[in-house]
Amino acid sequence: MHAQRGDWLVVKGIHVDVPEHRGRIVAVGSPDGGPPFTVRWLGADHESTVFPGPDAIVLTDAELAAQDARARR
Repeated sequence: MHAQRGDWLVVKGIHVDVPEHRGRIVAVGSPDGGPPFTVRWLGADHESTVFPGPDAIVLTDAELAAQDARARR
């Protein structure tokens, strides 16, 4: 998994009734964009260092907007 500063980390809920968590990536841990990522989480307004698991994806602003548009349809 690779990211750039400004991308979004989206962690999917493991149950149907658990919403996904979204956060803006504010720093990446390696020059090639690999983890760990420092993420500022929406809603909670705090930062944490994250080693994303298989339930997480990295999206650009455009990809996140497209995902949200598909979900609204």
